[in-house]
Amino acid sequence: MIKAQDAESLLNQLATAVVVLDGALKVRGANLAAEALIATSATQLRGMPLERLFPWHEGIREEAAKILQDGRSFTERDIMLLRWSEEVVQVDCMFSAWWQGGGAAPAGVVLELSSNERQQRIQAEENRQLQNQISTALMRGLAHEVKNPLGGIRGAAQLLERELPDPRQREYTQIIIGEVDRLRKLVDRMLGPRTQLQPTLCNIHEILEHVRQVVEIEASPKVHIKRDYDPSLPPLLADRDLLVQAYLNLLRNAVQALNGQGGNITLRTRAQRQYTIGTELHRLVIKTEIIDDGPGIPSEIADSVFFPMVSGRAEGSGLGLPIAQSLVQRHGGLIEFSSVPGNTVFTVWLPVRNPV
Repeated sequence: MIKAQDAESLLNQLATAVVVLDGALKVRGANLAAEALIATSATQLRGMPLERLFPWHEGIREEAAKILQDGRSFTERDIMLLRWSEEVVQVDCMFSAWWQGGGAAPAGVVLELSSNERQQRIQAEENRQLQNQISTALMRGLAHEVKNPLGGIRGAAQLLERELPDPRQREYTQIIIGEVDRLRKLVDRMLGPRTQLQPTLCNIHEILEHVRQVVEIEASPKVHIKRDYDPSLPPLLADRDLLVQAYLNLLRNAVQALNGQGGNITLRTRAQRQYTIGTELHRLVIKTEIIDDGPGIPSEIADSVFFPMVSGRAEGSGLGLPIAQSLVQRHGGLIEFSSVPGNTVFTVWLPVRNPV
């Protein structure tokens, strides 16, 4: 016969979250996995009624009470669990009878909880990868249309330069020609079918500072860009120019989200260990967050913001986010986002790889 302390030790070794309810359908105990899932200790959980865990699931108490009568198990899928921190997580929950001491009726109910967060994240990543493939195909089709006017602009600037008698005025045409060449090179590197990354060891904060300075010159004085950097982050093996373009798109998107009303944007960096992107587990990942306190992304476009031509602004091109996602994915990374009014967060995950 298994002793009580042995049973508790065994439950704590399970990866599955287990919560035991007494005959009054209040929490009697929880294993370590349940503590982690609900984000509180078993001591604080003890005595909590079942409906506090699932406040949006009407009738859950009545359904669980039936187990105390007939001992039959049932499973509820995709129900919302309220954590101690007031956060919400979607779970599958199996309800089964808890028998004790050979009684004629169950002494309580056992809940086995499994979070759907990982599966949802994998599905979301697959959807974003599909979006990126569609975006890339569309942008490649547009590349030719973009290059043609750039060539015309460059030729016109060269002709104009020959007609200008003042050498100081020719400096302006040289700026035009230089910017056109830079944009054509960038289009070629982003959209070319056989282009290769040109990785070097980069400092993520040097990239972010360059981007911040560029955007601050463009932005309204009412926009305040704050920095919350982790100075311990290691160098990143990446194509600096492509990452600059990706972060420029994201930061400009955050500025535009403030709708000219002004507000706050925060650039935050952190390290994340043992993080999975797609199917690959990375020992170390650099996490960058671009956070704004604007009105948020409209719900009707939230599932398609990484598609080209999708924009929440009438004057928006809808290309900034798809391009940023494509550039980050070429580095083996990923962009995710969450948005509620007053707090929109775009998170960039970039794996740290050792130089070959």
